[in-house]
Amino acid sequence: MKFLVLESETAEEREARRQRAGKSSGETYAATLTGMVPGAEVTRIAPADADAPHMGLEDIAAFDAVFVTGSPLHVYDDKPEVRRQVAFMRAVFASGVRSFGSCAGLQLAVFAAGGKVRAMTGRIEAAVARGITATEAGRGHPLLAGRPGAWDAAAIHTDEVEQLPDGAVLLAGNGVTRVQAAEIRHDRGVFWGVQYHPELAPGEIAVAIRHQADSLVESGLATDVEAVERRAALLDRLQHDPADSAARWELGVDGEFAEEDGRRRELANFIAAVTQQRG
Repeated sequence: MKFLVLESETAEEREARRQRAGKSSGETYAATLTGMVPGAEVTRIAPADADAPHMGLEDIAAFDAVFVTGSPLHVYDDKPEVRRQVAFMRAVFASGVRSFGSCAGLQLAVFAAGGKVRAMTGRIEAAVARGITATEAGRGHPLLAGRPGAWDAAAIHTDEVEQLPDGAVLLAGNGVTRVQAAEIRHDRGVFWGVQYHPELAPGEIAVAIRHQADSLVESGLATDVEAVERRAALLDRLQHDPADSAARWELGVDGEFAEEDGRRRELANFIAAVTQQRG
């Protein structure tokens, strides 16, 4: 299969994430996808870059699916790098290729299709998005196949979807963020997305919350930086041993978060749908 990964970071942000976590967001996605689909051919493109190679509709249509990564960029900021990303996402919709995105990837698709995204003023959802539940539409949607009545997921974001665009269906939410999963039909395309991060392992979430420790304290999520470090250390333990029952208990998570197959459920469901369509 041929996958296109849309990196939603600038060159500087990609390099900064490599220094912190070992990979850019796009490189993490590529590694996840090749692990899930051995032999998959993954191409990365960074449309935020002014010198990104041009890719027309026919070029995009040569791929079986497009994956849109997370990003520290804000889609509501009127900046050249954001405008380039939005234009590329609109081209993905116009190409008719199925697409999937997480975190800022969902927000980019929402914005490109005419919806609204806003800052979570005074709030952050970090490390674990708790108690996500499917809507009535979501309970029968293939994106969420296999999910229990409520589940937790890896998350870290300060923006959220304010309003879904026309042609979108809300699939899941929780008490912090109303839009945790959605389907968007726009132009010729179909997009499935989640506000959380099925592509990330616990160790990568640990890196992310260490990087944003001061913000987590300022937002009131953590009492101090040491509390963030304790949470990160538990995530590191799950990275090395998903069956660590003490770490699971202290984090308050189960296999939907701790185990790779649980975390990646939406990605696996999307890939299965693409495979079925292709066949």
